[in-house]
Formats: sequence, structure tokens, C-alpha cells
Amino acid sequence: MSLLEVEDLKITYGTSVSDVHAVNGVSFEIAAGSNYGLVGESGCGKSTIAHSVLGLLDDNARIESGTVTFNGRSLLDLSEREWQEVRWEEISYIPQSAMDSLDPVMTVGSQIVQAVRKHRDVPKREARERVAEVFDIVGLDPDRVGDYPHQFSGGMRQRVTIAMALVLDPDLIIADEPTTGLDVIVQDKIIHKLLEIQDEIDSSLLLITHDIGVVSETCDDVSVLYGGKVMEQGATRDVLKRPTNPYTMGLKNSFPDIEEFDRRAVSIPGSLPDLTRELAGCVFRNRCPFATEECENGHPPIRAVENQRSACYHTDRVAELREAATDPETWGLEVSEGAGDREPGETIVETDDLSKWFRQTQGMLDQLLGREPNYVKAVNDVDIDVRENEIVGVAGESGCGKSTLGEVISVLQPRTSGEITFRGRSVDEYLEEGATEFRSKVQFIFQDPFDSLNPRQTVRAAVAEPLKIQGRERTAIESEVQETLSDVGLDPPEKFLDSYPYQLSGGERQRVAIARALVLDPELLICDEPASMLDVSLKASILNILRQMADERDIGIVYISHDLASLSQITDRLAVMYLGRIVELGDTAKVVRDPKHPYAASLLSASPNADPTEDRKRVLLPGEPPNPVNLPDGCNFAPRCPKATEECRGEEPDRSTFRDGDHEAACFNPVENVAGELLARYE
Repeated sequence: MSLLEVEDLKITYGTSVSDVHAVNGVSFEIAAGSNYGLVGESGCGKSTIAHSVLGLLDDNARIESGTVTFNGRSLLDLSEREWQEVRWEEISYIPQSAMDSLDPVMTVGSQIVQAVRKHRDVPKREARERVAEVFDIVGLDPDRVGDYPHQFSGGMRQRVTIAMALVLDPDLIIADEPTTGLDVIVQDKIIHKLLEIQDEIDSSLLLITHDIGVVSETCDDVSVLYGGKVMEQGATRDVLKRPTNPYTMGLKNSFPDIEEFDRRAVSIPGSLPDLTRELAGCVFRNRCPFATEECENGHPPIRAVENQRSACYHTDRVAELREAATDPETWGLEVSEGAGDREPGETIVETDDLSKWFRQTQGMLDQLLGREPNYVKAVNDVDIDVRENEIVGVAGESGCGKSTLGEVISVLQPRTSGEITFRGRSVDEYLEEGATEFRSKVQFIFQDPFDSLNPRQTVRAAVAEPLKIQGRERTAIESEVQETLSDVGLDPPEKFLDSYPYQLSGGERQRVAIARALVLDPELLICDEPASMLDVSLKASILNILRQMADERDIGIVYISHDLASLSQITDRLAVMYLGRIVELGDTAKVVRDPKHPYAASLLSASPNADPTEDRKRVLLPGEPPNPVNLPDGCNFAPRCPKATEECRGEEPDRSTFRDGDHEAACFNPVENVAGELLARYE
């Protein structure tokens, strides 16, 4: 029996310049008690479809045609009063950004109580009891219902929004990118908890995401969207295991596999289609390596192919396309001989017992009594080095100190103690001579390019600015800017020079940020989550650019991320951080295939698998990281570790406690068998 049916839905956004055809004839249905995924790159219409189902479309949106039916009732004809009866009671919503969707001046419990009493005629006491009940269900302490949003971590806030979505036992939960930007451990916990609860209350799920790994492990059926159209749909197992549409094949290639060190992620070339006009041919033809003249003759109808349905003119030779799609050269990616296999060169930067502590604000009484202030030990006694032609990955949960480490190494923040040596000289010597030379050698790429690029500067001005600061000759600046833009894949550069950040896609903005960092030909590049908010194809493109830069320019790169799968694709060595310390460091292949620290093993096990036929065993870490102001005695990970002993709780291991060549781990009881040891103990 169908719970939700969307039939031939077309939605247009009116703008001052022209109309945007965001959704162009989308159809799908969700059976009662099943999970359905809408997957595709940003701008494909996923969120617009969700908002139409919820009656939350923007004022400038028009539903041109189509129907949306829920439990046999048309949703497009509802009045606002009728919508209020449907939302939360029958259809609930989990938004992408929990912090933006929660009222910062209300306690989280009060916000959920408000939702309950808006729909149910119950006394406050009963509503509060229900809130405490759902808090317990989602794994939050019921005693914290009186806390405010800012008092929770990012993962906890997302669980608050899940609790709000579940509080009225809805028939359908719509989750719009519910884990984007969260680290893999928090993501794994949230997805696991959501599926567990869903099963309990027998609800259906509409999951909107660009992460095919999450869809693979969560959804029964899926529709792959591009340019507002369904390119392929069917059972998740069929669509992701044996795709029949070139776009699905490209998406699958882009998703990094943590086990495959010998295969680079392959990005889909080109840009999204211009949806300000109705396209005459196949919406994907300009980026498709298999496009022919036939593809110019209107968008292909969606039809049955094997066990699924696909919109492609070439479904008669799908086996041939599938095989060709696995070759990077099919998508225009040049595979250089020996790329990524070169031996690292001389050491560029090295730290010795590097620490960064943040002093906590003291109350007046504490100051008068002369009490010692508390410190957040964000980075604590870290030793790490980076060499030429090498990418060193730094991984860990949010709040582990990895971003602070990058900022301190690049001297964007002063260190508390320890030493930083650059090319054999203390960074203090460089800074005493003036920061100009050091800044030209060390560059930083931030997570959000929209925040790091001046919205009033053109691409030309943004990339040229570092050259002007360094006093380069004006006559040489233009050619250097164009050459660097071309190096990062912005071809032809003339097309982008006079554009402003708002006129570029997310991937193009990030490439401009990379070009600005590379234009000075730095020796060290520090990348802080530069692709965490990007679609899988754009992420693959950025990763490939960085790997190419390391290989061709002999620069050293520190790549900071919580995404172990991405790190496994491009890094030479991997450092795993937990609460300010590096707990494991070694060759990436060794750390990923044979992790020795229980935390590293848990982090790796949380990476989603894009193969729906494989049953990944989750190793869910209990609890949250300890308070960084008041760290436990002994090993910081002991309170959450299934292998912790009295020795671990009384003494802190250093990184050489376990050593096998260059592979080190700060653990008294190193892991021998991840599945056998950790899974059994956590369960």
C-alpha cells in the first residue's frame, strides 16, 4: 500500500531575471513502513520536492503541474489550517542544520512541549513526560530537557530535532541531509538510532542526501535526481549495485571506498545544467561521456531496464557502459604514471610537544581568591611532521583539536608551548624577520569558501591579492592568476575572472580558494575540511586536484577531515586525533587496514559503505568525549574504550607504546581483530 505518491511534479521558482525550472516531471511512491532515498548533487531538486510534500515552498515557487497524495489525500489542495493538522502529526521533518532550526532562547524541552500541545490537547505535565520519553529513545539524558541548544554538541542537537520529529509518532519522517557536516561517528549513531526508532513506531522515511553510502545502508528504494529529473529509480540494491544510467554510474565512481587505496575517486566533469530554460535534450548530455546526437532529441523517457527504471537512450548497451564507466579516462581524468607513488622528500615542517590551551573565563570570586584558571587543552603535546610530495591526513571527531592544530602550525594562532620548525628553522626566526616570507610559504584553505572569499572581489582580484601583497610585478600577475586557475580546473580561466563568489557553484568557489592558496607556489598547504560540505562528485574533484598538486609541485599538505574514506584516497600517512592528542599515526594503508588504537578502529568502522549487498557491522562508541577542561586520569579514551584496564585509567600511554616500524599507537592494549574484539564488547 502506498503511503506517499508523487506524480509528474513540476515546480518553478520565479526570479527577477528568469524562471528556474527546479523540478521537471518527478514521480515516485513510498510504501507504508519503507524507507525511500532521493539522491543527487546540490541543485537537483531534492529539497524542493521535500518542501512541496510539507507545504513549505517559498513564496516565489509555483507548482506548475502534478500531484502529491498522502494516505489517499491530496496535499496540494490543503489550506494552511489543514496543513497544521498534517505537519508533525502525520508528516514530520528533520532539517539539515539543527542549530538554525532550534530557537536559541528556548530550552529544547520547551520547544518540543510546544509542538506536542499545538497538536494534542494534553496538560503540560503529560507533554513533558512524553518529551522525556523521546529523549531517552534518541539516546539523550532526559534530565537535559531544560538545557538550551548551545549547551549541546552538534550530534546531540541533531538528536533533539529527531526527538521533535518523533514525538507525535508520525507516519512519515522527512530527513533533509540530517547528517551533513557531522563526523562519521556521530553520523553513524544518528542513522542507527533513527532506523531503530523507526522500526519501533513503524513509520516511513524519506531521506534526502548526496551521500550514496548513507542511502545504501538506510533505504529500501531510491530515486537518483539530476537537473530536476529522475535519472534512475528502483530498489537500492539494484540501482547502486548495477546502475543502468550514466549519471548513477558517475555518482558511484565519485564515492570514495575506504578499502580501495589503488583507485582514485572519479569526479563527473563539467557543471550543472542551466535550469533557467527548459532543456531541449537529455539534461545530463553535456557531462555524459556516452552522449550521442540522439541525446539532443529531448530528454529520454524513463523506462524499465533490468530490475529498475532508467532515463537514457542507451539502455540497450548498459553492460558496455557500466564497464567503460569504471575507467577514469572515460570521464576525462588523466592517470599519470607513478602519480602518488613518489618517495617523500625533505621535511618541510615538524612539531615537538606542540600544545595550544585556551584559558577559560573566571568568575570575579575566583579571580579575587587567586584560583588557577581552567584551560581547554585543544592541542596537547603533538609531534607531527610533513615532507615534500606528501599528504598527511588528520582525522577525528568534531572537537578533537584537528582544526586548531592546523591553525597553530600555520601560525594563525599562537602556540602555548612546544616548537614548530619550518625547513630546519624555528618559525619564531621567520616571524622576527617579518611574516611576509613565512606567509608566502605556508597557505591555508578553509572549510567554507563563501566565508573565506570576499563577496565584493572578483575571482581575478581574489587570486591576485596574495601576489600584490608579496610585491610581485603587475605585468606578471595576470598570467600567474590565469595559469593557476587553469591548474585547478577552472578552464578556460577567462570565463571566471570577472565573476563574483555568488555567481559560482560551491565546487567552483572552493577551486578559487585553492587557486588563491596555490598562486604563491607555497611549500606547505593546510586544508581544513575543504570538501566536507560538497557533493560527492565535487569532493572527488577537489581531492584529485590536491593529490595532483602534491605530486607535481612537491609541496607538503596537511589535510584535516572527519571523512576517513576521503582521507584514504589521497593521503600518504594518517594521524588520528582524540581530545588534543594524536593516538595513532602511520602509513595510511596500514592504519586503515590494521588499526591498533580502539578509537581509530571505531572511527574507521563508522564509514558508510556504498555497496548495498554488504552488511557493515557498526561499532558504536558509547557516550560522548569527556569534558576537555577536566580530562580523566590516564588515557583520555578509557571512559569509552571496551579494552580499557586499570593501567589505562591510571597511566597515560604515549604514541610509542605500540610501534611497528613507522606505525605508532598510544595504547596499552592494541587491537588485533576489530570485528572480533570491538564489536563483541560494544554489543
